[in-house]
Amino acid sequence: MHRLQSKLCVVTGAARGIGHAIATRFHEEGATVVLTDIDAQAGQAAADALGCRFVTLDVREEGDWTRLAHAVPVADVVVNNAGVTGFERGMVLQDPEHASLADWRAVHAVNLDGTFLGCRYAIGAMKAAGTGSIINISSRSGLVGIPGAAAYASSKAAIRNHSKSVALYCAQQGWRIRCNSVHPAAILTPIWEPMLGDGPDRDARMAALVADTPLKRFGLPEEVAAVAAMLASDEAAYMTGTEVNIDGGLLAGSAVSPG
Repeated sequence: MHRLQSKLCVVTGAARGIGHAIATRFHEEGATVVLTDIDAQAGQAAADALGCRFVTLDVREEGDWTRLAHAVPVADVVVNNAGVTGFERGMVLQDPEHASLADWRAVHAVNLDGTFLGCRYAIGAMKAAGTGSIINISSRSGLVGIPGAAAYASSKAAIRNHSKSVALYCAQQGWRIRCNSVHPAAILTPIWEPMLGDGPDRDARMAALVADTPLKRFGLPEEVAAVAAMLASDEAAYMTGTEVNIDGGLLAGSAVSPG
């Protein structure tokens, strides 16, 4: 532990789920962590529980990033985690034929614009030292087509590509600022609760949702956080422009069950 001692780390969307798990793991690794989230109440409570600093941040808003740059002008690690699926207010049509332009733009504003602004902030916060780690949370959905969630898949695919552009740009400048993307599949966070419910068929619903996953289970936020901690650390100093899948073997192909 303490692989992140003396590092200042900023994590977006850190009030809950994967972002909170990453902030917690970074804190355990000895980092000074700044939690950010659009939900000020939940974010402050999460920061208070860890003994960390909290800054309210709507990742869609350039002005919020400017305020963050004034409040936290230097950072060693930035995790662009904040994201939405587009289904937060219920099931809406998000297929390529029926998705509305407004819904399409709303998903991209958070996921893609937020990541672009986060990377831009991170470069400004790291270039004086010439070193740092940018970690962008994409998704397995950014690597394959998702007909029923086209906006989400598109935004996450763009995050994957932009991470590589950022990595190459920083290398061109002679900086040791690394940028990598992480691609989780089904991770058991509150975002799944509306689909899982709390009835007697919850276990059956969970099993059905991961039936195609070779490891036959959901991933845990802590497992994503472990990978983020590695990418944030100096142990990953030769990793940039890389994508890391955390999917229980889903993208590896098909698995034959033991006879």
